[in-house]
Amino acid sequence: MDKKIGFIGCGQMGQAMIQGMIDAKLMKAENIAATALSDETIDFVSDEYGIHISNDNKQLARESDLLFLAIKPYIYHGVIQEIKDEVPPDTVIVTIAAGITLDAIKEAFGRNVKVIRSMPNTPSLVGAGMSVLCPNDFITEEELADVMEVFKSFGEAEIIEEKLMDAVPAISGSSPAFVYMFIEAMADTAVQQGFPRDKAYKIASQAVQGAAKMVKETGRHPGELKDAVCTPGGVTIAGVTELEHSGMRSSIIQAMEACTKKSKELSKGE
Repeated sequence: MDKKIGFIGCGQMGQAMIQGMIDAKLMKAENIAATALSDETIDFVSDEYGIHISNDNKQLARESDLLFLAIKPYIYHGVIQEIKDEVPPDTVIVTIAAGITLDAIKEAFGRNVKVIRSMPNTPSLVGAGMSVLCPNDFITEEELADVMEVFKSFGEAEIIEEKLMDAVPAISGSSPAFVYMFIEAMADTAVQQGFPRDKAYKIASQAVQGAAKMVKETGRHPGELKDAVCTPGGVTIAGVTELEHSGMRSSIIQAMEACTKKSKELSKGE
């Protein structure tokens, strides 16, 4: 891709995206630049990825064709006030934060800007990310295709309507944390029963990865796949029954609803 890509903010998510683009050979390191606040992050990112990184947000904003705002929601307004007069009209701005709406970005810049709202997740670090994008009306098809190519370099990407964005953290952004808890619980039980911890984590994580791949690649309903594992009177149905008794489904639903509620609060500035 013959573009200059900039990241304002280069924490875990920004680094995951940069690593994905470089690994996929989508971008050369010399065409990627970033900014960070701490000297420690600047030194690490420079050494690890070979990109140019500094603390000059204004210069980065002037020089980027695609500008990713990879910063926390609570500092968006301050950063935009700093760079709003530096961003060229043709620059595509990509936000990476829950609760920051397209209208909020336009209002902060005080003019029409090209914006794509996005929500990637941390498995992007290993090329298995799930990203959801929502462009505003000023983004062309070609520009959207370019940004989709960036996100697909480190996983899968889908375009949705903005009214659905508040539900994205629950289903893809935050959900890896829930899955990690599930894997940890399975591994802890295996350790209790005598497994070495490294083998317990490997076996549990591969089982989860395999189950997810079955759902994705077969197209079969998760309930159908679950039934196929549950032989009559067997060990699996005994475990499934206990999970139903303990309210596993209800707990997951409540956790996802809590994520969505918080995302909506952030959208309203609460």
